[in-house]
Amino acid sequence: MPWTTDDRVSANTDEAINQEIRRKTEMSIAYYVQHPDEIPQRVQELNEEWDIERAVEVTSAGLSLFGLVYGLTFSRKWLILPLVVQGFFMQHAVQGWCPPLAVFRRLGFRTRREIDTERFALKALRGDFQDLPSSPEARGTAPVLQAVQR
Repeated sequence: MPWTTDDRVSANTDEAINQEIRRKTEMSIAYYVQHPDEIPQRVQELNEEWDIERAVEVTSAGLSLFGLVYGLTFSRKWLILPLVVQGFFMQHAVQGWCPPLAVFRRLGFRTRREIDTERFALKALRGDFQDLPSSPEARGTAPVLQAVQR
C-alpha cells in the first residue's frame, strides 16, 4: 500500500521529533479545553499555518532561484546550488525524505494531517459537529458504504 505524503514524512522523521510534535499538539488541545473562548483564534491560526510540504517547496524554489541568479550574474559555480536543491526536492517527492526535512521538523513544521488533527479536535471541542447526523443512514451514505463493502 503506497504511503501518503503525511505518512512518508512521519515515517522518515526521528521518532523523538514525532513524539514532541504530538506532545505539543496535545498540550495545545488541553489548553483550549480550559480556554474555549480562544478556540476561534487558534483555528484561524491553524488555517494559516504552513505545513512541511509548503516549507520545502518555498525553500526549494527560493534557493534554486538564488543559485540561478548568482550563477548567471557572478559565477557559474553558483549553478551547483539549484542542481543540489532540486535533487533534494525530487528525493523528497519520491521518497518523502530529504536531508533538509530533519531541519524543518526540528523547527516544528508539521504535516497537513498533524495540523488537521489539532484543528478538528478544537472544532469538536467548540461543538462544530454536534448537529451532524450520527448514523450513515441519516447522513445518506448507506448506499455508498454498501457499495464499498461489496
